[in-house]
Amino acid sequence: MVRRTKEEAQETRSQILQAAEQAFYERGVARTTLADIAALAGVTRGAIYWHFSNKSDLLQALLDTLHEPLDELARASESEDEADPLGCMRKLLIHLYHEVALDPKTRRINEILFHKCEFTDEMCDMRRQRQTHSLECNLRISLTLRNAVNRGQLPENLDTTRGAVCIHAFIHGLIGQWLLVPDSFELHQDAERWADIGLDMLRLSPSLRN
Repeated sequence: MVRRTKEEAQETRSQILQAAEQAFYERGVARTTLADIAALAGVTRGAIYWHFSNKSDLLQALLDTLHEPLDELARASESEDEADPLGCMRKLLIHLYHEVALDPKTRRINEILFHKCEFTDEMCDMRRQRQTHSLECNLRISLTLRNAVNRGQLPENLDTTRGAVCIHAFIHGLIGQWLLVPDSFELHQDAERWADIGLDMLRLSPSLRN
């Protein structure tokens, strides 16, 4: 009975997340209420509060579903024992571009985050979470760049802190622009070229040298 109850709770949570994804995508986060999500999910608002504290918590749970497939590769490129950290980063970028362009769920959730989420007062928690996530991303990228420098894959005088900010901004801007105007350029077919453009910036830009 306990196992069945846990399965039912997990199923309810999944229904709520699916409804939130649909509602946020169609109406935007600011215009979506928990009552809207409850109606779509076929549950009560109380059921939503059982699983999630607020709308920010719901959106963060959606974002968390996107990170898992890439975590292993990201961890590998951060490891000092990885023989090809830059190669790992390249694979990670190509996979990311493919996922955004080809996987409907990944694309919808990214579009919600990039273009349908306003950091209003009720979303202050989400803003703080995004700030923390951005800083953590920069740190993880910087670790990869230091490993690549140590392996002789990047210039030994590369400013890895600024390099991390630049490549992060490049990735963020590229995906955001493609989601806004998908017909303006190819993200999937040119994924390898876009990855190499970002890495070439790190290899060749004099302004990124100490």
